[in-house]
Amino acid sequence: MRTDEPVSIVPREAQQYQGRRAGLVTRSVAGVIDGVVVVVAVLAGYVGVNGLRFLVRPRTFQFSEASPLPGVATVLLVLVGYFFVAWSITGRTYGCHVMGLRVVGRGGERTGPLVALLRALFCVLFPLGLLLCAGGRLHSVQDVVLGTSVIYDWRPGPPR
Repeated sequence: MRTDEPVSIVPREAQQYQGRRAGLVTRSVAGVIDGVVVVVAVLAGYVGVNGLRFLVRPRTFQFSEASPLPGVATVLLVLVGYFFVAWSITGRTYGCHVMGLRVVGRGGERTGPLVALLRALFCVLFPLGLLLCAGGRLHSVQDVVLGTSVIYDWRPGPPR
């Protein structure tokens, strides 16, 4: 059985949403996934640093104290770096990839490094800006200020 139709990597059920702006729930789920990824990465870093400290001085080893303020600051800095790198290279984080989302600029192109950095800072320092999506506009405060959009895009690689 042969057809002349090209095979699409976008699931048939999702094709009607391809390129449309994503809403609050989908973006929130992607954000939760990204938060888990970053927390796991920071915890792995903490365990790794303590493992190295143990290898260097096993007799006097004690776990380094995990203070709340430096710990939160570290998570926020790693989150900004994670968002910045992901959005400036492919337009999507791991959470966006799982949910079929991509961050794009005004013309549907990949955001530049400066916009990706500003958006990362904006999203980490003002996460409540996402709630503007709940009003039906499908733009967060970050999107309005920086001219970006979060769209459904299941295609691999950076936006064309």
